[in-house]
Amino acid sequence: MRKYVIMGIQGCGKGTQAKLLAADFDLVHISVGEIFRWSVQNHTKLGASIKRIVSRGELVADDIVADIVHKRLADHDWNYGFILDGFPRNPRQAAFFLENYDIDAVINIEMPDEIVAQRVLSRRLCSQCGLDYNLFYHRPEKDDTCDVCGGQLVARDDDNEEALRARIADFHAKTKPVLDIFAVKELIVHVDGNQDRDLVQAEIRSKLGL
Repeated sequence: MRKYVIMGIQGCGKGTQAKLLAADFDLVHISVGEIFRWSVQNHTKLGASIKRIVSRGELVADDIVADIVHKRLADHDWNYGFILDGFPRNPRQAAFFLENYDIDAVINIEMPDEIVAQRVLSRRLCSQCGLDYNLFYHRPEKDDTCDVCGGQLVARDDDNEEALRARIADFHAKTKPVLDIFAVKELIVHVDGNQDRDLVQAEIRSKLGL
């Protein structure tokens, strides 16, 4: 059984890299962001709350995120392991997580802020099926139209310059203390996210010994 945490600033491609690992090694990809998006698209109570928060350019409270993750892990449907994306978000959560789960590695994808901004502001989401696109490296065949279902592509509510600046500042303020906790256990592998997707994946697998 393999249990990984993947970290990195929003837009660094950690979701894509997590999915590639999950597919080849029978891991359950637990993504906080995908849980949020599913909740919004399916008009759940949680989704309504999240939509109000992100539309104001604010961040979902850490306690809400922690509760969602603990409930998801409690399902115990990860027979061969999991890769957790979007958690932990603060030192208290990291310490609690280490006490309760025997983590094999923490994958930290590094990327300059200016590249992050370029990627994030180019993201688009299908308003019908939820498929992700990016106008730089995953363009649709027809502008503003999903290749799969024909739905309209839209920017996410929180993908604007003001909200992005707040997320980048928040990430840097909170991430270093979390990484410091994992570093004490010598669990971290650092990966250069500013390269081709397949090269990032190859570097991750090499450093994990996969």
